[in-house]
Amino acid sequence: MPAAVCDRSVTTRCPGAAVNCSVSAPSHPHSTQANTVMKLLTCNANTKLAQDIATYLDARLTSVDVKSFKDNEVFVRINENVRGQDVFVIQSTSAPANDHLMELLIMCDALVRASARRITAVIPYFGYARQDRKTDGRTPISAKLVANLITTAGADRVLTVDLHAGQIQGFFDIPTDNLFANPVFEDDILRRYGGEKLMVISPDVGGVVRARALAKRLGCELAIVDKRRPEAGKSEVMNIIGDVNGRTCIMIDDMTDSGGTLCNASDALLAEGATQVAAYVTHGVLSNGAWKRIEESSLTELVCTDSITTTPEIEKASKIRRVSVARLLGEAIRRIANEESVSKLFD
Repeated sequence: MPAAVCDRSVTTRCPGAAVNCSVSAPSHPHSTQANTVMKLLTCNANTKLAQDIATYLDARLTSVDVKSFKDNEVFVRINENVRGQDVFVIQSTSAPANDHLMELLIMCDALVRASARRITAVIPYFGYARQDRKTDGRTPISAKLVANLITTAGADRVLTVDLHAGQIQGFFDIPTDNLFANPVFEDDILRRYGGEKLMVISPDVGGVVRARALAKRLGCELAIVDKRRPEAGKSEVMNIIGDVNGRTCIMIDDMTDSGGTLCNASDALLAEGATQVAAYVTHGVLSNGAWKRIEESSLTELVCTDSITTTPEIEKASKIRRVSVARLLGEAIRRIANEESVSKLFD
């Protein structure tokens, strides 16, 4: 290791062996098949989710060091042999997005140089996804740039959850599996609101496909919030398309950052006669004190997955609850390692 001193104690050190299933039959229902050699690694973005995935797979996380020097350069060391093995690197590119992205890229480079057989970047939350097209003159398509960086760093495959825009899958020149959180949400909604007169709400026109898929699974009707966005980070509700009177409204979206869209839509739905409004969002970015806006809103609750690590303030918020995608990701990882179909998870 270089002589420079690391000034941040952000080491991710997870002692333990790889997932080595070389017996005649799996000893655990979620273990990989016979003769499969797989290793799970994580950087610093979401170690809790990584550990939960490992627990689902009856595995342990491979020991790695991920540190930063005093000038914030990232240093990675893999403390176990990965030569010829199937490696899964679990890392969301959430805030601080640039640091976490660099950790992922450098980890992939280290694995390539350590002769890993296949590297799958497991990115529960894919950052820069909102920059998926040119929105004005002389602006970047950063989602494509990040896709290129991940491929160049050495990833052979990408596994993610609810991309902000489906076309981002096509930005990668390597196989990319985009999982959907709807099955996780469906189970929770039926437990919490199963006896109510439900209606699924898309908070904008762009999310209709996602909302329609959930409405079909729940066997209920769909309504749409017609909004406009006068500037980035701000939204204004224009109309409600559909009759929400007397309904328990379940808003579904892929992410929420400021929370403004959800709060404004909730007010509009209640004004149209909805009995209550709950929001289910895959990625709870919740930057700049958005949790406080949610707490003060008319929403019954906001349910997010654990794709992004939460802050202590969000953990304490009474209206914000989390459900886990560890089982979903764990099962997808198991299927990829065993060369089984991932899409069958959603049949």
